[in-house]
Amino acid sequence: MANIAQDVRASFQEHVDENLLMDCMRCGFCLTSCPTYVHLESDEANSPRGRIALMKAVRDGFIDFDDSVKHSFDLCLGCRACEPACPAGVQYGSLIEQTREALHEALPSKGVSKVVENTVFKHLFVEQNNLSKVVGLVQFYQKSGLQKVTRKIGFMNLFPKNLQAMERALPAPPKKIDKVIPKKTSTLRVAFFAGCLMDTMFKTVNDKTIALLELAGVHVDVPDNQACCGALHGHTGQMEHGHQNLIQNVEAFDSDDYDYIVNNAGGCGAFLKEYALHLKNDPTYRDKAARFSNKQIDISSLLVKAGIVDLLKEAHPTQQAVVTYQDSCHLRNVNGVIEPPRELLKNIPGTTYVELPRANTCCGSAGIYNLVQPKMADAILATKMEDVQSVSPQFIITANPGCLMQMRAGIERENVSDRMEAVHIVDYVYDALHG
Repeated sequence: MANIAQDVRASFQEHVDENLLMDCMRCGFCLTSCPTYVHLESDEANSPRGRIALMKAVRDGFIDFDDSVKHSFDLCLGCRACEPACPAGVQYGSLIEQTREALHEALPSKGVSKVVENTVFKHLFVEQNNLSKVVGLVQFYQKSGLQKVTRKIGFMNLFPKNLQAMERALPAPPKKIDKVIPKKTSTLRVAFFAGCLMDTMFKTVNDKTIALLELAGVHVDVPDNQACCGALHGHTGQMEHGHQNLIQNVEAFDSDDYDYIVNNAGGCGAFLKEYALHLKNDPTYRDKAARFSNKQIDISSLLVKAGIVDLLKEAHPTQQAVVTYQDSCHLRNVNGVIEPPRELLKNIPGTTYVELPRANTCCGSAGIYNLVQPKMADAILATKMEDVQSVSPQFIITANPGCLMQMRAGIERENVSDRMEAVHIVDYVYDALHG
């Protein structure tokens, strides 16, 4: 264990920025914003302040790295709610990513874990065709009748409850949508970042995104040769496998023709916004990365800017419904987008918008967190569903695929799918205009 501790310390000294660690003043403003700190009854080691203290202690050799320290880092959702709460502007997101990169280098995976890791991070989320094939198999499972059979015979009961819930939360296979006729005129020209999961499993949302923008008169291009944003690589300390994704995307979108680069997934959008940070030391791509980051905009903000609210106000009510909105952590905490989604929902005829208590807190999805830390994710989701039940909405609106599936899992778990539905904001706005 002594050799492991030395290896980890050396890796921390190489990867974890001491200057960023020193920014933390230990004031504690971050504590109550942290889901794990709250759910673990004020366990300081599982707070942002506590984790930063552990990072520094490991880096400086004041403590030896052990499983309890690793567990503290692993348990962090990476939701970054601590950042808006911090008066000193501590870059916690960078620190936790650097920490995970240091751990990944010092403690490489072995056996089955290594095989899974290589499959996911070197192939599945690098080559879009590979992901498309996997999603195609999932959709065949749904459309062929296999899904009904496995549920009927109880086969899914062999899996952990969190995986059962995620299976029930799978989105329906994509459907084609009608071509739209613009109702407004706009001078905006944008490039659409299609994403990986969004352009496969949630393809209908992508099609509706383009349709809404075209309805508002926005000219939309979808550049070829796009790749996965690389967020999953960055958040798990495997940026060496995702680096090529960043380069590929920067090159694909490098054009003066676009006013904005728009995305419809909060987690992707935050990572895309930080390409300039990840490529700042690359002399070949740092300037391009800066231009790329500066042009990022989320779909809600762009729809508001393009005047879609005027079209919504003129729309005929398609239904009377109470809706609420669950913030995407990264959309809110990293990109600072709070009001645009709410403005859209508040201006849909027939829709009564009710603010969700603690909408700014994580739902427990956090990328693949609900798969690798199911116990904590489930506890966070249980609290979230208590807040949802207090509002009793017909629709829970989200702006990120992970949040969407997590909220659907929560609805299934609480057995309220007969009166409640989780929907991406693009779906809801599009349906309001095309009811």
